[in-house]
Amino acid sequence: MKASPEHFLQSLSHIAPLSDEARELFATHTTSQIVKKGDYLVREGQRCQHIWLIETGACRAFQHHNEKEINTGFYFENTFLTNLNSLRNNVTADYNIQAIEAGTIWKWHKDNLFSLYQQSSEITAFGRQWLEHLFIEQEKHNQWLKRHNPEERYQSILTTQPELLQRVSLTQLSSYLGISRETLSRIRRRLP
Repeated sequence: MKASPEHFLQSLSHIAPLSDEARELFATHTTSQIVKKGDYLVREGQRCQHIWLIETGACRAFQHHNEKEINTGFYFENTFLTNLNSLRNNVTADYNIQAIEAGTIWKWHKDNLFSLYQQSSEITAFGRQWLEHLFIEQEKHNQWLKRHNPEERYQSILTTQPELLQRVSLTQLSSYLGISRETLSRIRRRLP
């Protein structure tokens, strides 16, 4: 059976429950997109027009700073992602979103999404809950970076997000941890 966004929306019920009717309405306003590794969903300087849901594959958020890439997030299956400031305020994106694995994503154009908010209070509540979830995750990540030294951050990845070690390059992981690749290599050699 071919997957549909309804299936993935149902799997995200931990964010906010949606009735079958609301899920179906939400799903009818989306399109499927095949992405290749390296494809950009949005680039710095562009205006973000979509919210995406990853069915298969993985993406990263990153920005350029002093000729280096700073990775700020990794997104895997059953995860929504967007450049929220750009999408909501119609300003240019200050970071990139790029596929790091080939896969399939579902996308909603912002005009369709705002129309859905007018049509369904359930979808509006889902969107609000998703935003709260997103902000909480960002807050936890910022605190994690501030409170832990590089070795503790790496240990945390080992226990809470081991898929990063399998699916993300060491260069990308080191910038996400806020350390150089050489420092990450030293930490990895020291740990069992």
